[in-house]
Amino acid sequence: MKKDMGRTAQEGRHRPNGTGRTAQAERDRKDGTGRTAHEGRHRPNGTGRTAQAERDRKDGTGERDRKDGTGRTAYDGPPGNMFPDVTTRVTTTQVVCVDYPRPDLDNTSNFLEAAYLSSTFRVSPRPSKPLNIVIAGAGLAGLSTAKYLADAGHKPILLEARDVLGGKVAAWKDKDGDWYETGLHIFFGAYPNVQNLFGELGINDRLQWKEHSMIFAMPNKPGEFSRFDFPDVLPAPLNGIWAILRNNEMLTWPEKVKFAIGLLPAMLGGQAYVEAQDGLSVQDWMRQRGIPDRVTTEVFIAMSKALNFINPDELSMQCILIALNRFLQEKHGSKMAFLDGSPPERLCKPIVEHIESLGGQVRLNSRIQKIELNKDGTVRNFLLNDGNIIKGDAYVFAAPVDILKLLLPEDWKPIPYFKKLDKLVGVPVINVHIWFDRKLRNTYDHLLFSRSPLLSVYADMSVTCKEYYDPNRSMLELVFAPAEEWISRSDSDIIDATMSELSKLFPDEIAADQSKAKILKYHVVKTPRSVYKTVPDCEPCRPLQRSPIEGFYLAGDYTKQKYLASMEGAVLSGKFCAQAIVQDYELLAARGEVVAEASFV
Repeated sequence: MKKDMGRTAQEGRHRPNGTGRTAQAERDRKDGTGRTAHEGRHRPNGTGRTAQAERDRKDGTGERDRKDGTGRTAYDGPPGNMFPDVTTRVTTTQVVCVDYPRPDLDNTSNFLEAAYLSSTFRVSPRPSKPLNIVIAGAGLAGLSTAKYLADAGHKPILLEARDVLGGKVAAWKDKDGDWYETGLHIFFGAYPNVQNLFGELGINDRLQWKEHSMIFAMPNKPGEFSRFDFPDVLPAPLNGIWAILRNNEMLTWPEKVKFAIGLLPAMLGGQAYVEAQDGLSVQDWMRQRGIPDRVTTEVFIAMSKALNFINPDELSMQCILIALNRFLQEKHGSKMAFLDGSPPERLCKPIVEHIESLGGQVRLNSRIQKIELNKDGTVRNFLLNDGNIIKGDAYVFAAPVDILKLLLPEDWKPIPYFKKLDKLVGVPVINVHIWFDRKLRNTYDHLLFSRSPLLSVYADMSVTCKEYYDPNRSMLELVFAPAEEWISRSDSDIIDATMSELSKLFPDEIAADQSKAKILKYHVVKTPRSVYKTVPDCEPCRPLQRSPIEGFYLAGDYTKQKYLASMEGAVLSGKFCAQAIVQDYELLAARGEVVAEASFV
């Protein structure tokens, strides 16, 4: 039956996207082999199954990985259907779940550098007296610190205030058994320490790699998308340059040329140049280099909100340049992966198991009330809310910077190292999850940049994530940012505003009044202080992991490391923190003996 817009429902789903092809045609375009992209994904992969059968096995029940009467898992699909008919799949659903092989990251210079740093903990001399190191905060920074200290032969005692692991990657299960998360987490190829961590834990197969593309919604063409596709046959930076040159919907050729010229100093100047741009906002940096404002509007509003949940008039250009350098200089740097389930279960739990297997401890529901000091200003112990006192040979604070500032002892506040923390403030962010009564078709098996004034990035997690897979209903996870004006608003207000924006992204399928797709349920997760706000002139305020207080250390993405506020930054900060403690072993061991003698006397 014809819709009011003069197209059938099927025609509506296949309307042109920003490339001049329909969204489905874009996915099924011919590649250099003479097959469509779909056909290429279904060729055999050496396992005896097709790549699709291997990675996206499913039946119609939504159950996963259970054995049926044929001896196959539910994901294997019907017997004898090794090469499913592509046309049939297109007419039954527009979205196809496809995971790609893990890219070749192991031989890149950044991966090897990260691997070497990891190895130093495993091969370091075993301590004659392992240190007991008390760590506050079981987010990725605290978990990383504990993991690498355990690798070095020490005994971490990791304390988490809440009843869930993960910090900024925490997640919870509702009464229906569905997960909802603190944020929409993407694992980039340009995260060498995170990628090493997965390999060290033996869980590389838990990352679901997607096609090497960046996909943006087109606000002036509701329901349509524009893509930057990075060809695998080209090395970096040619693959990134090709992706930019091939996209003519978002930037004109003169805009591309001016942006490329403006970016040359960053590509040639390296990390030193990048850090020197910390004093400028994205908007100011672009204008100083004669780059048209439309470049900022078309591309960098979306990127700024994705990287730090704020707009380009606030974000330090250093943050953008770090991302662009990694994306343009590493072939697989911008390639993205989703975790195959909830971060606490699929990532944090294996880290905890590793820590405990080496003699470390992880304690939940252990909130710190006070950092108590000795007469010389060093840490005597952590006092918990329940009255318990936790003592160690060294102490690490791996909770967010805002919590550190709340618990900072008065005697430490005048010290310049701590005083500079005043400028580092967490940015508010809201993560929205909406379960719909149907499968949405105008989407991709990928992260999508909404380019909405209220939303940052989003994904249909019922497609992108195996644990959240549902063949019949979509679950959209969306980052609501900037959130400063919304963090105190009611959940219903936030959902109403989100639905209004979604009606533009899904004009044929979603209406703000739910006259089309109906909401089955939703969860709104508010984080009043998330990652630190990367505004200009923050870089000099970021502390090193080793504090001026003997035996006291910091870990967290806000501490000094080159990946800023990110999962990679958190993991790397933990490694740097563990490295500082290992380097200080003799001093800390001797200090512990002196304290013990004093206590005995």
